[in-house]
Amino acid sequence: MQKLSKKRDINFLAFLFSVTYMVSYITRINYGAVIVAMQSDTGFSESLLSLAVTGSFVTYGVGQIISGALGDRISPKRLVTYGLCLTVLMNVLIPFCPNPYLLAGVWCVNGFAQSLMWPPIVRLMTMLLSAEDYKNTTAKVVWGGNIGTIVIYLLAPIIVSLLGWKSVFWFAALCGALMMIFWNKYSFEVGVQKREKVSGEVSIDKKYNLFTPLMIFIMIAIILQGSLRDGIATWMPSYIKTSYDLGDAISILTGVVLPIFAIICIQLATKIYVKKFTNPITCAALLFGIGTVSAVGIYFLSGVSIISSVALFAILSGCMHGVNLLLVCMVPQFFEKSGKVSTVSGVINSCTYIGSAISTYGIAFLSEQKGWDFTLGTLVVIAALGTGICLICKNAWKKRFE
Repeated sequence: MQKLSKKRDINFLAFLFSVTYMVSYITRINYGAVIVAMQSDTGFSESLLSLAVTGSFVTYGVGQIISGALGDRISPKRLVTYGLCLTVLMNVLIPFCPNPYLLAGVWCVNGFAQSLMWPPIVRLMTMLLSAEDYKNTTAKVVWGGNIGTIVIYLLAPIIVSLLGWKSVFWFAALCGALMMIFWNKYSFEVGVQKREKVSGEVSIDKKYNLFTPLMIFIMIAIILQGSLRDGIATWMPSYIKTSYDLGDAISILTGVVLPIFAIICIQLATKIYVKKFTNPITCAALLFGIGTVSAVGIYFLSGVSIISSVALFAILSGCMHGVNLLLVCMVPQFFEKSGKVSTVSGVINSCTYIGSAISTYGIAFLSEQKGWDFTLGTLVVIAALGTGICLICKNAWKKRFE
C-alpha cells in the first residue's frame, strides 16, 4: 500500500490516532484514578477494589494477542469501533455494580474492549507511514494516552467533589461515544498485509520469529516496565495519602504529575532514539538505568518530603513510559516485512499488562502486609533487573536487525 506523503495527511492521521488513544485512556484509567474515593465511599478494601484493575490488565493482555491476530486479517477500523462501543457500555454499567466482584467482572470486559484498539492502530501507522514518519507519529499517539491521563487526573477530583465518583465513569462513557462517531467518519481502511520475501541467508521465518531467546528476554523487560509504570500510576496517590496524611482529592491530583513527566520523557526518548541510537534496546537500557536511580531515591527519601517523593515517582514513571515507547511501539516496525505487525504488537504489548496485573494487586498486597518501605524496595529491584536485561540483549538485537 502506498505511504502517505503529504504533511497535511500525516498530521491529520497523527491527530486522529492521538485523540483516539487519549479517549481509550480516559475510559480505561478512570477506575484507578478514583479508587481512593471508591474506597472511602464503599468501605471496600484496597485489595478488593484492585481486583477490577488487576483483572482488566489480564483481559487487556490476553485481548492484545487476540486483537493483534485479528488486526492482520480484518479491518483495523472496524476493530477499533468495536472496542469503543464496548468500553462505553462498560463505563455506563460500573456505577450500578453493588460489590467488588461485579465491579471486577465489568472492568475485565472493559479491559478486553480496550485491547481492540492499539494493535490495529499500529498496523495502520505501519502501512500508511514511512519509517521516519512512523517514529515521530508513534510518539505523538503515545502522548495522547498521557493527555488522557492528565484529563482524568485533573477532572476526576472536581467531578468526585461535586458529583461523586460514579459520574467520572459516565463522563468517560460520553467521551467514548463521541470518539466512536469521529473515528468512523474519518479513519482509514486498509487491506490485508502480505509477507515480503527477504533476500540473503536468513529466511523470513527465522528472522521474524517472535519467540527466540532474544525476544523472550525483551518481553520480560516489557513485563518489568509495565509493572513499574502502571503500578505507580495506580497506587502512588494511595502512598501519598498514607505517607503524608492528605485528603482524597489532593492525593488523586498528585497523579497529574506522572503523565506530564511521561510526555516529556517520551519526547526526549524519541529525540535520543532518532538522533543518537539505531538500537531501541540500548536506548531502553539507558532509561531503565535512570529509573533505577530514581527508585533508589524514592526508597531512601520516603516520608521525608512530598515534593521529592512525587518528583522521583514522576521520573521513574516517565522513564518507564519511554521504555514502553521503545520496546512496545518501535520494535513492531522491524517486523513489517513479515506481514504480522499487528500480531507482534499485540503479543509484546500484552507483556506490559502481565506486569501491570502483577504489580497492581501486588503493590496493594505488599503495602498492606509488609508496609510501604518493603514495597518501595521491590521497585528498586524491578528497575535494576530491567536495566540488566536490556544491557544483555542490546548486542544480540544489533546483530539480528541492524
